[in-house]
Amino acid sequence: MRRLLFLNGIKAFEAAARTGSFAAAGAELNVTAAAISRMVHLLEERLGVALFERKANRLVTTAAGRFYQSGLTPIFDALASLTAQVTAPASVRVLTIGVGPTFAMKWLIPRLADFQKQEPEIEVRITTGGAAAPEPFSDDWSCGIKLGDGDWPGLVAEPLFAADLLPVCAPRLASQLKRASDLKGRSLLRVAHSPDDWPKWLKAASIARITARGPEFEFYGQALQAAVDGLGVAMGIRPYIDDDLAAGRLVAPFELSVPKGMRWYLVYHGFRTGQRDFAAFRRWIIRAAAEPATRAKGQRSLMREET
Repeated sequence: MRRLLFLNGIKAFEAAARTGSFAAAGAELNVTAAAISRMVHLLEERLGVALFERKANRLVTTAAGRFYQSGLTPIFDALASLTAQVTAPASVRVLTIGVGPTFAMKWLIPRLADFQKQEPEIEVRITTGGAAAPEPFSDDWSCGIKLGDGDWPGLVAEPLFAADLLPVCAPRLASQLKRASDLKGRSLLRVAHSPDDWPKWLKAASIARITARGPEFEFYGQALQAAVDGLGVAMGIRPYIDDDLAAGRLVAPFELSVPKGMRWYLVYHGFRTGQRDFAAFRRWIIRAAAEPATRAKGQRSLMREET
């Protein structure tokens, strides 16, 4: 038989550790802060381990408390997900994907028809904020697509793409750019949350006397659209630019491609791997993620043959 100690106390502790206060945990579990405090105290007595350091106006988890909470939260998440699946109407199959607005528009949405053709009974819901948001994940997401170093505690992160940087612009402007030094005096379109992109590429190109000056945009998608419209040269990031390059809307005037230092990851809780709808999406996106690199390689080969 399983030895489960005082489940109410365990729930109270997990909520308090996750939210950072007895009051917030009480609001979540619909009891008073004093009740949460009593249940946590009883749990600590039964375990014989201190889970919190009680300091003025704040709770601090002990090492044992942090370890306990890191294991409990995924268990409760899995239980909530399982309960939602059991209680949901059998006909409703929903997959919620958290993703940044540019990734959604430039890569995911143009390919979703293929996934829906394979899995017509799954209702896909796209929620933006996955890429640039400070928190990598929301509890109501089935999965997320995130740019970073792959280190998000409590989450599985599977690499999808390398985030390589290279300048892109409209074809007419590209014809005027023969060497990297030709960028001097040009309008270099910038993205506010990625100020290091242009300096990183210019340094790799050994161009020391050029400073990126030009309109600044909030998202990559806005800068890339401005480049399509001939406003200047944008710093492209893969895979955002793959379809525009393939269609000829944008041109990469230089061969130099520089790693951004991060990758794109499929991010999810480990318990999702056993869910058929997520498993189907995971298989699909891993396969689809390999296609842009293959296509880009074929395009470069074709350009060399034409040359």
